Amino acid sequence: MLDKSIPYYDILMVRKKGMSVKDYKLPEGFKFVLFKSGDEKEWAEIETSVGEFDSESDALVYFQRNFLPYLDELERRCIFIENDKGEKVATFTIWWRYTGNRRDPWIYWVAVKPEYQGLGLGKAIVFEGMKRLIEIEGDRDVYLHTQTWSYKAINIYRNAGFEITKEKGLGGYENNDYEKAQALIAQYLRK
Repeated sequence: MLDKSIPYYDILMVRKKGMSVKDYKLPEGFKFVLFKSGDEKEWAEIETSVGEFDSESDALVYFQRNFLPYLDELERRCIFIENDKGEKVATFTIWWRYTGNRRDPWIYWVAVKPEYQGLGLGKAIVFEGMKRLIEIEGDRDVYLHTQTWSYKAINIYRNAGFEITKEKGLGGYENNDYEKAQALIAQYLRK
């Protein structure tokens, strides 16, 4: 869940190629599944539940505009965690962005429904997603955009080998509030 009680600053992170990916198992009663047509409603529900969108309809419009035109890619790049009742409770998307002419792999929209947080699902989907990303994109530098409101997720990303970077302009993100963000979230980051 986003912590909107603190100031918002943009953060860019990078995971350098050549790092190993840890194994992190799902708790019993959960499984990984890939996106299939129609799952966009569950994606919108998950992302709205953590505060990324004001409404599921806003999330659905975003998804339909930005991801559904690439259905074949979605079916191999969008991962969910499903509980034993078939409910999708977490998501992770492997995508790409351009920095100039360079196409880089990026992680997008990592979320776990609030009632399922604290079970290790966030770590599990990040590590599973990184394994899948390397299978699809090869062993390359990987990027993600996040914000200070997601400091809990930043700890998971750091555990997966990501570091906050000072670089600006990555993937078209002109804002990278490195200094302000570091000062604010230092108290929330695990050593």
